[in-house]
Amino acid sequence: MSSITGEGVSPRQAVAERITTALIPKSTEALQRSQDRTGLTKTDIVNRAIALYDYIDEQLSSGKELLLRDSESGEVQVIRLL
Repeated sequence: MSSITGEGVSPRQAVAERITTALIPKSTEALQRSQDRTGLTKTDIVNRAIALYDYIDEQLSSGKELLLRDSESGEVQVIRLL
């Protein structure tokens, strides 16, 4: 199993690229909830989200499925990115 954690990234590493983006309200709220839940910075969360999206998209493009299993009920859902 692979994981996307941002490990090995030093806060002192040079910034490769800066972007400015406008978030829709739903994304702003989700980003704040993630920050409250994890204690990570918004930059860390966005960097992890991009890395995770890239990894999942790569796996789906190679014919794999993304499944989410409820550990209590055993219910399995197929996750699709539109």
